[in-house]
Amino acid sequence: MADPISVSIDINAPAERIYELVADLPGMGRWSPEATGGKWLEGATTAARGARFRGTNRNGIFRWSTVCTITSAEPGRNIEWVTKAVGVLTGALWRYDFKPNANGGTTVVETTEDRRGRLLRWTAPFTVGVKDRASHNRRSMQTTLERLKAAAESS
Repeated sequence: MADPISVSIDINAPAERIYELVADLPGMGRWSPEATGGKWLEGATTAARGARFRGTNRNGIFRWSTVCTITSAEPGRNIEWVTKAVGVLTGALWRYDFKPNANGGTTVVETTEDRRGRLLRWTAPFTVGVKDRASHNRRSMQTTLERLKAAAESS
């Protein structure tokens, strides 16, 4: 298991509004350069602990999906889910924390933890086109947060 990676940004918007944008998990493709969207599963229609969704992803010519289970969903405070690729026992943990800041806005912290085994990390360049997942995630997370900031501050 790799060390967690966190990226943060200050957004001039209330935590509840930013949470709503992130908690629309099938719409994550609006913010993320890798996640392209998704679909709620098993009758779920909103983010709640235990709800599941299928996330779709793209990196260049590579495409894949994961089944995700929400492990925490506290509006205005945090949302967290774990991913599992088809036939794979573990994937990653993704988490967003929303904290009021001194400027009257919200500090958003996005964190991921790669929980794949050594073999899956080794094969990643051939299956998803990513050799250095930590650096790739850090760049993608920064882009995601910048896009989220633009959307939250414009509405």
